Amino acid sequence: MQRDMIQSDTGIMMGKPVIAGTRITVELILEKLAAGESIDQIIGEHPRLTGEKIRAALAFASGALRADVVYPISRQKSEISC
Repeated sequence: MQRDMIQSDTGIMMGKPVIAGTRITVELILEKLAAGESIDQIIGEHPRLTGEKIRAALAFASGALRADVVYPISRQKSEISC
C-alpha cells in the first residue's frame, strides 16, 4: 500500500515526509522530478528507491495539496486576467 511507504517522524529529517526506512524526503523527489530528472535517474542516484516508492511520494504530495488550504502564488499584474 502506497501510504505505508511514506512516514513522518520528528526524529528523521525534522519530521518531513520521507520514504519509509530512508532519509529521502518527498520534497527531494519532487524537486528532482521538477528539475527534469527521470525516474530512472533518481533511482540510479538513490538505489533504495523504486518506481513504486516515487509514485507513492507523488500520491502523498497530491493528497497534501487536496487539503482545504489556500496557497498564495505571487503574480505580476501582467499575468492576471481581468
